[in-house]
Amino acid sequence: MFDKMKDLWEMKKKMEEMKKELDGIILESEDNLVKVAISGSQEVKSVTIKADLSSADKTKIELSLTETINRAIRESQKTAATKMGGMGLKLPGA
Repeated sequence: MFDKMKDLWEMKKKMEEMKKELDGIILESEDNLVKVAISGSQEVKSVTIKADLSSADKTKIELSLTETINRAIRESQKTAATKMGGMGLKLPGA
């Protein structure tokens, strides 16, 4: 019983270390209209609109922003899965 508790404690410690490491990783995704920066733990850090808003098509910017954020999230998920795989952990669906 104590061995299992020790294993759980060590896993919790590894997960906390992994979260800190992922928080420190910044991934960027961009296209010609927007740029998004996201942490490895999937927290959006910044959104930059590169287009001139006075002449930009609102629908194009919205679509571009949606696609760019989704690309950044997928990249973040891949990064987290790679890091966790190195620890012997596996994310569901990864």
